[in-house]
Amino acid sequence: MQNQLQDILQFVFLGNTVQQYLMFMGIMLVGFLFKTVVSKLFSAILFGVLVQRINKEVTKEEFRRLLITPLEFLSLLVFLYIAFDQLNYPPELGLPAKDELGLKQVLQRIFSIFLIVSLTWVTMRLVDFVGMIFSKRAAKTLSKLDDQLVPFFVDFSKVIIAIIGFFVILGAVFQVNVAGLVAGLGVGGLALAFAAKESLENLLASFTIFLDHPFVVGDLVQVGEITGTIEKIGFRSTRIRTIEKSYVTLPNKSMIDKPLDNLTLRTFRRVTFELMLTYQTTSEQMKAISTQIQAYIDQHPRTNEDGKVRFYRLGPHSKDILVLYFINTIDWNEYMEIREEINYRIVEIVEQQHAEFAFRTQTVLVQREEA
Repeated sequence: MQNQLQDILQFVFLGNTVQQYLMFMGIMLVGFLFKTVVSKLFSAILFGVLVQRINKEVTKEEFRRLLITPLEFLSLLVFLYIAFDQLNYPPELGLPAKDELGLKQVLQRIFSIFLIVSLTWVTMRLVDFVGMIFSKRAAKTLSKLDDQLVPFFVDFSKVIIAIIGFFVILGAVFQVNVAGLVAGLGVGGLALAFAAKESLENLLASFTIFLDHPFVVGDLVQVGEITGTIEKIGFRSTRIRTIEKSYVTLPNKSMIDKPLDNLTLRTFRRVTFELMLTYQTTSEQMKAISTQIQAYIDQHPRTNEDGKVRFYRLGPHSKDILVLYFINTIDWNEYMEIREEINYRIVEIVEQQHAEFAFRTQTVLVQREEA
């Protein structure tokens, strides 16, 4: 029985024994089943050796969550390499050697590309982890400048790592002279610069934002027709959470080319509107309403003394009183609450004076034709 099993294991098919095929399938099975376990173990080792001593802000679970997917991919590549190393290429196919251009070399280069990509992926996730540490530290400071510098340099570092990974693939996999390639870009580099003109403009605009500080993360700004809070300033774009809670991404070039109103830097928020009363309102009522509204706005604890309430004009449909005042807040919700409170008081004053609000009317004259 043992001899028969040995004969089966040593049976050769397509240049490999049954034992080699079983080893291949066993290693692949172990790789698929234990890639998550291996990645968790490796991430725990990395956290304990490299991170735990210098990090107090980010937990081990957050670190594992960042690295679990790229480490799973990397471990699967390792198992795949070990598994295929158990097999021989069938001599019947007449494939060229590994040092000659053919299927073996193509497969080897594809594997090398995936390996470099996975290592680059892991490195980027480590950069994300470092950025997470500094973001939590920046959140504890009063300055908002570090809150916007951290994501900028994280994105910038990841771009540099991706470029380095690309050149490593060119040099290690395709044996391209990278130094000569960079030195000999010449006209091609100029053409590439023109093709990437918009990206370069956005990158320079991001440095302008950091140097001039027209706004920082957390500021409420108005750019064109968009009003919202700055959530992130990247090396290419700025992300704004609008008042409607939508998420808008604007190129950094647009942030410095368009007129930008930093609402956070306002000391007050202005309110202005016209109070339209009917033509039946007497002059005594108009004076009383204007005086009482002016007194209420001047005495309100959240307004300044620059408010103006004046009989503005005789409109086509109404007698109009201009109401202008400033609320001492930059918070949108608080601004709306104070404005609502003042509006209620204005309505009460008008009702107390037995006046009526006007609405737009139109008189139509119908002329009858005599028969």
